[in-house]
Amino acid sequence: MWPFLVLSAAFVLIALLLPAVPQPVAYHDFADHRAFIGIGNFIDVASNGAFLITGFIGLFVVWQRRGHFEQFAESIPYFAFFLGVGLTAVGSAYYHLAPDNERLFWDRLPMTIAFMSLIAAQLNERIGGRLVRSPLVPLLAVGVASVVYWIATERGGAGNVVPYVVLQAYAVGALLVLAAGYPSRYTRGNDILGVFAAYLVAKALEHFDQQVLAIGHLVSGHSLKHVAAAVAGLLVCRMLCLRRPVGARQD
Repeated sequence: MWPFLVLSAAFVLIALLLPAVPQPVAYHDFADHRAFIGIGNFIDVASNGAFLITGFIGLFVVWQRRGHFEQFAESIPYFAFFLGVGLTAVGSAYYHLAPDNERLFWDRLPMTIAFMSLIAAQLNERIGGRLVRSPLVPLLAVGVASVVYWIATERGGAGNVVPYVVLQAYAVGALLVLAAGYPSRYTRGNDILGVFAAYLVAKALEHFDQQVLAIGHLVSGHSLKHVAAAVAGLLVCRMLCLRRPVGARQD
């Protein structure tokens, strides 16, 4: 568990020591402003339907106990994960209707719930009670606090988005450390690397928002980012449906 603890401590120090950086205003200026049926930024808004679909599918998988959980408690972080994914559809659609910092808060909050819940799920399956018996609540508390702190500093006139950005990087690093250093108690444990790959694709599409739109002027990189991020959630669904406890008989 030491690599995970060292990683966690390092990211806490980074969040505390880096100078404050406000949310760049230019962040809200996405490439595709086209309206349809009276809705501005229509494709950026509508593409959030991918999150809603993934959230519903994932909640069904968890609710029906199709994830082959050895204990009921192990399903709770996944329930929170897919709930966060589904709520991201609502928060992100609301944000993209009229992008600004206040609406961005409602976009980031459910996303944070999703990725912190996924870390909690992986901790349960790879480390369990050796590190912390119930990791979901403290991880969610830290995630929510990072978003609340960011919007509070923005409202106070001295915005600081650094803790939130560091937390996002921490989530990626934590999943990689857990995947590389701690075998899962279930088969398909390495499927989490596919989730990481989909996340990287989503970030690349977000970065090349304008350039993607310039290819045929059909859809922007940010709209496709929503789809790629939703695919990451579907990969978690697939992992849950196909996996079995390690050593269990394969029918």
